[in-house]
Amino acid sequence: MADAVLYYEDVAEGDEAPELTHVLTRTDLVAYAGASGDYNPMHHDEVKATAAGQPSVFGHGMFSMGLLGTAITHWVGAGNVKRFTVRFARQTWPDEELRSRIVVTGKRTEGDAHLLDLDVRLHNAAGEEKVVGEATVQVPARG
Repeated sequence: MADAVLYYEDVAEGDEAPELTHVLTRTDLVAYAGASGDYNPMHHDEVKATAAGQPSVFGHGMFSMGLLGTAITHWVGAGNVKRFTVRFARQTWPDEELRSRIVVTGKRTEGDAHLLDLDVRLHNAAGEEKVVGEATVQVPARG
């Protein structure tokens, strides 16, 4: 079955992408450390994290950014992200449910490119924002 295509003409300012949710696990933290090489003990060593004044180990910021990037590419397709910038607002904790929110803030064309500007955010179930950013994506036109 072919993936659905998001067309420029079918999107309006204010439209939202489908929400992506993910419960952050300690296994995610260890797997990401191994894949990225980021072995900061604050992400996997409970004893060192609490000794440093943290309530627990916490998630890698880039893992959270990756979740948000995944939500974007699930909506517009891989290879269509032209710009993606974020600010890490708060730490993520094991067992938190993380949710994406992606809103179209603008539509424009540059030459033959049909672009959407997006407000992108990752928050927990309580609504605390964890990652805040912007993205620009290119989508096809029907013509």
